[in-house]
Amino acid sequence: MTEQATDTGLRTALAGLLPELRAFARFLCGSRSEADDLVQEALARSLRSLDQRAEPVEDLRAWCLATVRNIFHEQLRVRKREAARLRDAVPEDATPPLQETPGQVRDLARAIAALPPLLREAVILVGPQGMSHAEAAAICGVPVGTMKARVSRARTQLAAALGRVTA
Repeated sequence: MTEQATDTGLRTALAGLLPELRAFARFLCGSRSEADDLVQEALARSLRSLDQRAEPVEDLRAWCLATVRNIFHEQLRVRKREAARLRDAVPEDATPPLQETPGQVRDLARAIAALPPLLREAVILVGPQGMSHAEAAAICGVPVGTMKARVSRARTQLAAALGRVTA
């Protein structure tokens, strides 16, 4: 038998195994696209390896299924290492992703707008304006104790509106 006939027979045999290889890969991966990538990689490696082998493979089906399995586990190990590296690279006290910050600011702005006017002015003067309770009380013409109470009530209402537990 010529080398071309052997090569054609091998490719035909591999083509016949494709449905079974895809089913096995899909079982391993759970995803059709990942399974197709896995089978493609397994076939490429199988063809390279078969070209280099001196003796023929006894059971091509078992050999190809083992190749699919080995590549799957190899990729799984790589993903675990990458996940561990990413976990180690991100500090635990990292700031939230930037895409969350605008939403949180909008939520806070809505919650502040929903406060009664007296509480709103109190929390704005003491919070973002950075004034002391005494300075805010002087501006509003109320005793310091009243300003402290308003700020406290405003903060409690904001925490409740934003779904934060207060103690």
